[in-house]
Amino acid sequence: MSELNTLLKQYIRDVPDFPIPGILFRDITTLLASPEGFRAAIDGLLAPYQDVQIDKVVVIESRGFIFGTPMAYALNAGVVPVRKPGKLPADTLTEEYDLEYGTNSLQIHTDAIERGERVIIVDDLLATGGTVDATIRLVNDLGGEIIGISFLAELTDLHGRERVKDIPVYSLVQYP
Repeated sequence: MSELNTLLKQYIRDVPDFPIPGILFRDITTLLASPEGFRAAIDGLLAPYQDVQIDKVVVIESRGFIFGTPMAYALNAGVVPVRKPGKLPADTLTEEYDLEYGTNSLQIHTDAIERGERVIIVDDLLATGGTVDATIRLVNDLGGEIIGISFLAELTDLHGRERVKDIPVYSLVQYP
């Protein structure tokens, strides 16, 4: 286990039986409230891209906004939000993805990424990979070149990485 993994786990609170009995929720609000924890998370997420040209940071609603926006600032890149339907005001592309109990959709503005722009995708959690898979399809439809995907945390037992085999995936904290 890496030093950063160990450090960040100290700031992430476990909440048993939330949102339903039997679920162990990993609460990142305690990490966000800590200047040291938040800085360590952002620095860790930036590390793979320090010497790489990135044009856009695609942030997945909603906690991806928290981590991806300061990353974009540090990388001198633009921020592109991916949101649930009805939240973006201009022309959008839509991708549907499967959930345990149905489907959901994500949208991106059609003019958010120019063909050939170098893009990273950022979210707080990699679980089954459904939302990031839909986001990848949106970026690909716009012609973006995905350089990497970064997550604060990964639930490794859910095998979300298998949905993004050809793209480098970085996660700072892993939970079995």
